[in-house]
Amino acid sequence: MTTHIPRKRFGQHFLVSPGVIGRIVDALDPRPGDTMVEIGPGLGALTLPLLERLDHLQVVELDRDLVSHWQAHAAAHKLTVHASDALAFDFVKVGERFKVAGNLPYNISTPLLFHLAAYAPRIERMVLMLQKEVVDRMVAEPGSAAYGRLSVGLQVRFGMYRLCTVPPGAFNPPPKVDSAVVVMAPLGDAAPQIADPARFEAVVTAAFGQRRKTLRNALSGVLSEEQIRAAGVDPGARAEQIAPEDFIRLAETA
Repeated sequence: MTTHIPRKRFGQHFLVSPGVIGRIVDALDPRPGDTMVEIGPGLGALTLPLLERLDHLQVVELDRDLVSHWQAHAAAHKLTVHASDALAFDFVKVGERFKVAGNLPYNISTPLLFHLAAYAPRIERMVLMLQKEVVDRMVAEPGSAAYGRLSVGLQVRFGMYRLCTVPPGAFNPPPKVDSAVVVMAPLGDAAPQIADPARFEAVVTAAFGQRRKTLRNALSGVLSEEQIRAAGVDPGARAEQIAPEDFIRLAETA
């Protein structure tokens, strides 16, 4: 294709560091029979190394120029190109079980992570590039400043760890922030059971919506002080002090 100019509206920062690319590919451990989807193939920094190890790869791409590029690529016979916004894409189309790779657009990373979390029962592993600040929030422990709604919402579904931190110079064009790679594996049978996911989300959102307030005040529209105590949680505590399993108990308190 002719030289592609990265589009700011799509949050395009193309990874160009061979060392980082190699670490991501190794963490994905692609094998010929795997079903895998890459979110935002861009110019192929991950796509082409993955295709060297896979029989077939699916990609989700919103940029029409890049969709055309991959549809006409020499490796097109090994690709399924989904011309779609990843935020609206139904990942059921990928298959029953699959791996996910991606250098995610930083401007939509949090809603996209929640969108992907809904498919946790189908996901085998995800290796994602994100803004470092987002990865810090994902893996944060209770009591830390980074711990919040994203931490809780993902930690009840996935085991996660930071693979590496990536400086701006690993991209073209360089972003203004550091990035990080996170490896995520669904908890499967070890995942805590959430009887009412909508109520769980409502409790977590309310608690962190006013994180400087005690749970007694932050959850006043959702739970009474007596209900908070009945769940074994201190009403005087703040949301950032409460472990994911405590939020599950709060959500199940009638």
